[in-house]
Amino acid sequence: MTKQEYLDAAEKRYDELQRLNLLTDFYDYESEFVRIWQDLGREVLEKNISTPGNDKRKKKPHNTGTRNNQ
Repeated sequence: MTKQEYLDAAEKRYDELQRLNLLTDFYDYESEFVRIWQDLGREVLEKNISTPGNDKRKKKPHNTGTRNNQ
């Protein structure tokens, strides 16, 4: 992701962030703020590491050697 791509992605969300100032409930403000930044973070991460694959299977956690012997 280039600097310009990042700035464009952040600019797309600027109006949304400004609209948060109209909210009077802090809980709603915080919830929407977190949603906006998570959305931006997801976009930045996906562009930086690559396009997510179409494989719906999830990676399973690595076995750290702890085992339940029952």
